[in-house]
Amino acid sequence: MRCLDRGEAIATEMNGMIDKTAREIQALKDARRPFAEAITELGLMPVFHDRKPEDIAQIIEAVVTGYVDSMLRQAGVPERTGTFNDPIPF
Repeated sequence: MRCLDRGEAIATEMNGMIDKTAREIQALKDARRPFAEAITELGLMPVFHDRKPEDIAQIIEAVVTGYVDSMLRQAGVPERTGTFNDPIPF
């Protein structure tokens, strides 16, 4: 599969990074407002106010990736009533 081989080569050349598509960049920009609203509501805006857009994008990507990965792992497993009483991993 040439496209996979080329993608792997690009990722290797870029230290594991492949440039984001225009849609991915727009999605990250669109996610900034709800992120800003949430951290403002939680009183955390001062911590993030002077961060670079790349830093905010990294946080958004980590949250989205973790959320989507979890949802994919749970697919096919009967849903149970969940709570947020498990330990936070940090």
